[in-house]
Amino acid sequence: MSEQKIVVLGTGGTIAGTSAQAGDNIGYTAAQVGVEQLLAAVPGLQAAARGPLVAEQVAQIDSKDMDAAVWLALAQRCAQYLAQPDVRGVVVTHGTDTLEETAWFLHEVLQTAAKPVVLTCAMRPATALAPDGPQNLLDAVAVAAAEGARGVLAVASGKIYGARNVQKVHPYRVDAFNAGDAGPLGWVEEGRVRLAQDWPPAPELPAQGAIENIAPAALWPRVEIVVSHAGASGLLVDALVRDGVDGLVVACTGNGTLHRDLEAALLRAQGRGVRVVRSTRCAEGRVLPKPGDALPDSEGLSPVKARISLLLELLRQRA
Repeated sequence: MSEQKIVVLGTGGTIAGTSAQAGDNIGYTAAQVGVEQLLAAVPGLQAAARGPLVAEQVAQIDSKDMDAAVWLALAQRCAQYLAQPDVRGVVVTHGTDTLEETAWFLHEVLQTAAKPVVLTCAMRPATALAPDGPQNLLDAVAVAAAEGARGVLAVASGKIYGARNVQKVHPYRVDAFNAGDAGPLGWVEEGRVRLAQDWPPAPELPAQGAIENIAPAALWPRVEIVVSHAGASGLLVDALVRDGVDGLVVACTGNGTLHRDLEAALLRAQGRGVRVVRSTRCAEGRVLPKPGDALPDSEGLSPVKARISLLLELLRQRA
């Protein structure tokens, strides 16, 4: 393993952000510092990698603006590096806002049964008085180099999460992620990985088809998310159907329940050929389906991750 390298792919985010004043942790501009500069600022990174480190800037964006084109470029670079025998794993520096979505997308399209892809991030910019990015990056590299590590993972605040369950749950605090009922896979403690669960299973073949079979981003289906709430109507769903939407994910109340007016509109949409999937807006748990459900459930995925899986399924059907 000592001869194998860790590749760090930069995409921007708060971890690469700067502010005019060192004490300003919210008025910063994301994606200002290059990934090579981030690596150079972390002592001990080479030792954590247990081999060479290679850095590449794939994108430089605030992750709130993540889109299909960046996803596709990132996945292609990950796939190319994972296929190289001398690469032990890949680390991706990313913004916190859409990290869970990128993690799930990469899980769905990459072959990671033997090597890990580890996403990491920061809640404070690089210019903060006490930035969290350097420690998160150090921990992520240690996880990527760990014996047996596999799958798409996220590392933040000393915790290791799998792509399926990781979610951002707080808009400000440094410890902003959790995994709901599932809990973390483990922890990074002084550079050592301690697992509470096994590494997450990675499909031998990606569930939605290999990355090379995915169409250019401009041709991706349109999948939107709507929310059920008190007083919800079907007007937004009807408008989206008229506008040519291909799929809809609905963040339901409770165990997949829907306001009757919204449900009627979703059934109309399904009748017109639009794919509809139910998730729940609850932060923990999953929808438990009942016999005779007219609208399928997301099989435990959050609304944003259910959208990705539906998008990829529609892409595969077009191929």
